[in-house]
Amino acid sequence: MTDDCISVPGPAAAGPLAVVVARVAELADRVGVPRGEVFRPQRLSAESGVPVAVVEELLAGRTAGEADLQARFLQRFALLRKTRLKPDGRRYTQQEIADGAGMSRQQAGALINGDRRPTMEHCAAIQRFFKVHAGFLTAEDADALTGALRRVEEELRQRQALRLPEERPPVDADGSVPGTGPGPGPGSGSEVAAGAARSRAADGPDDPLQRLLQDHGVRGIAWRAAQLPTDKHRDTVTEWLDMLLENVRRSES
Repeated sequence: MTDDCISVPGPAAAGPLAVVVARVAELADRVGVPRGEVFRPQRLSAESGVPVAVVEELLAGRTAGEADLQARFLQRFALLRKTRLKPDGRRYTQQEIADGAGMSRQQAGALINGDRRPTMEHCAAIQRFFKVHAGFLTAEDADALTGALRRVEEELRQRQALRLPEERPPVDADGSVPGTGPGPGPGSGSEVAAGAARSRAADGPDDPLQRLLQDHGVRGIAWRAAQLPTDKHRDTVTEWLDMLLENVRRSES
């Protein structure tokens, strides 16, 4: 995939994924990292569990067929076994996975072969064994890719923070940029306040996420999730909701 393919989200892109794609692209340009490296489908596939072809479709702003929970679990479990190897480069055996995840070899084999539907406990144990984030095995493709890109964004921000001091503008003792004076110049307190105001405005009613919260009455869920201390806890909640939604869909079909 060339840089031109992911310069901006595609016309069909919407929601959190499109926002993160645009933000990561802009940040990569500022840090000086080629977009082809940042948006490499093979890397994002390994990080998110989403198939390479689906990653390419989603980055281009197109929708891709979403597998059901069982198919998604099997595909991502197979990816884990293929990409998360032992120190000697070999795959973990069913017995090693079973021992590490605290289940019997028969249980592990049934999950690997698709003869048994996974529970939340199965997913959590397998994710801990392979040292991947909560929700790796169950998150919907767009959500999984969004999470992977947010982690890329964090890496880029860390790289930006480690740039040489001379690459950053000098700062006076009062925290202002020299030459701007105490008035409302670039870097002054008023400019920071203005930037904060613009950020708040961006989160107003025109924001798709805000509209979703308002239209679907999920503020309570979002508020409780926001109070959780880490992304790992929030990923676990997302995983529970995914599995609950899948069970509801099955019962209604």
